[in-house]
Amino acid sequence: MNSLLFSPLKLRSLTLKNRIAVSPMCQYSAKDGVPNSWHMVHLGSRAVGGAGLIIVEATGVSPEARISPGDLGLWNDQQTESFKPIVSFIKENGAVAGIQLAHAGRKASTDVPWRGGKGLTPQQEGWQTLAPSAISYSDKYTMPKEMSTDEIEQMIQDFCSATQRAINAGFQVIELHFAHGYLMHQFLSPLSNHRHDQYGGTLENRMRMPLKVVEEVRKVMPSDMPLLVRISATDWAEGGWDLDQSLIFCQELKTRGVDLIDCSSGGLTGAQKIAVGPHYQVPFAEAVKKEADILTGAVGLITDPEAAEQILTSGKADLVLLARELLRDPYWPLHAAKKLGVEITWPPQYERAK
Repeated sequence: MNSLLFSPLKLRSLTLKNRIAVSPMCQYSAKDGVPNSWHMVHLGSRAVGGAGLIIVEATGVSPEARISPGDLGLWNDQQTESFKPIVSFIKENGAVAGIQLAHAGRKASTDVPWRGGKGLTPQQEGWQTLAPSAISYSDKYTMPKEMSTDEIEQMIQDFCSATQRAINAGFQVIELHFAHGYLMHQFLSPLSNHRHDQYGGTLENRMRMPLKVVEEVRKVMPSDMPLLVRISATDWAEGGWDLDQSLIFCQELKTRGVDLIDCSSGGLTGAQKIAVGPHYQVPFAEAVKKEADILTGAVGLITDPEAAEQILTSGKADLVLLARELLRDPYWPLHAAKKLGVEITWPPQYERAK
């Protein structure tokens, strides 16, 4: 069977062997932002399992950018060096190594999920959070400080420095995290951005800072290196960020050198009302692909190989990103190929099980 799911996807000079990507999933298992053996096994097993693109979890561009003290980071040389063997293993097993760079903004300084995920004070290993406006995500989170223009400029530089470190570590793809209620999304949404300066108010102003991050990061990256952006296409809340604004934003991202939009949604407000179901976010990828004329990735409750194939063949997206399904089954791509009747190469160490 000819399968689009198992066909190559070209991104600038890079070619993915298939259109299955490991969606970035926080493991909350680092210390001081440094990856360790857990990350090697977690990421490496999904490369062995046949995914074409492995995207490392949201990685803080500065200490205060992390969601929790257990998050990965890329603000020093120790972190860069510790990523190198993980990146090498991913590549050696036929996958492309990508990393998602992020700043959590007002959703930073929280405990790990299995301990409740509540906001941490400085006395609890937490730190002062930053945001476009001094509006807390919820009463379980600490109150953020409204960012000054100097802090905004420093944050942009932090993204550039982390990008260079990612390149030094050997990563082949950069994804910028502009979704799920984290800092870039906070600037975009009128629900979290109440500023009255050049970074708030109109859509043009709310887009200004995220677009500056893209412009400056793109300057750091080699011209043949792909740049992805994950967006929340809607807040799922009245008066918030929505698909119409996302389409304008994605058109601007394309003009600034973004190669693919990773289309997710939600995460900005507890007032969101999401109609969750299989493939519920795929229409966002389809709309962005059509209206912004850019490659898109679909994510969200995609579990079945035939469904993933249909998303691609119907032109709704160019890439599928799997998250929880790949936690349940790191070898989902190998099993999907068999189910679709596609002959693919297995790791030679595992061929006896083929």
